[in-house]
Amino acid sequence: MNNIKQAVILVGHGGLPKDIPQQVVESFMKVHKQRIRSGAAITNQEKELESTIRNWKRTPESDPYQAGLENLASYMEPNLDGYILKTAYNEFCHPSIETAVDELSQEGISKIIIITTMITRGGSHSEVEIPEELKGLREKHPNIDFQYAWPFGMDSFALFLTDHIKSFQPMPTANIN
Repeated sequence: MNNIKQAVILVGHGGLPKDIPQQVVESFMKVHKQRIRSGAAITNQEKELESTIRNWKRTPESDPYQAGLENLASYMEPNLDGYILKTAYNEFCHPSIETAVDELSQEGISKIIIITTMITRGGSHSEVEIPEELKGLREKHPNIDFQYAWPFGMDSFALFLTDHIKSFQPMPTANIN
C-alpha cells in the first residue's frame, strides 16, 4: 500500500480585488518598489500592507481572477485521484504558496507538485520567483518532496491553443444547388 500523501498546488498570479481602497494599493506599491530598487529587507509596513491586500474579503464579483482559478481547480480535482488539490497565489491573494505548503505540511503531505497557470517562458514569476520560493520551502520542509511542473511543453500547449482556435471556425456549409 502506498503511504505517500501527495498534493498539487495550482498557482495563479493573483489580482487586486475591485473594492479595495486605492490608497492601500498605492501605499503598498510605493513601499514595495522602493524596497526592490534599494535592495533593502522587507519592512513591517510592507508586510502589513501585503497582508491587508492578500486577506481582503473577495467575491466572484470583486475578484473574478480568483474565482476563475478556483473554478479551474474544481475542474481539475476529479482528475487528480490520490492528490489533495490546493490553490495558491504568487501575489495579492490568499493563500500564498508558502501558506499553502505550511497547511499541507500539517496534514502530513510528503510530496507536493507545484503547477502554475503562467504558461510561457519569460515571466519573472514562473521562471524566477516561484523557483526561489521553492528553494526556501525545501529548506523549511526537508521531508517534503517538491516538484515544479514547469516549463510546459510548447508542442502540447500550441496544439491545445490551435484546437481551441479551430473550434471558432464556421462550420462548412453544404453546397445546395
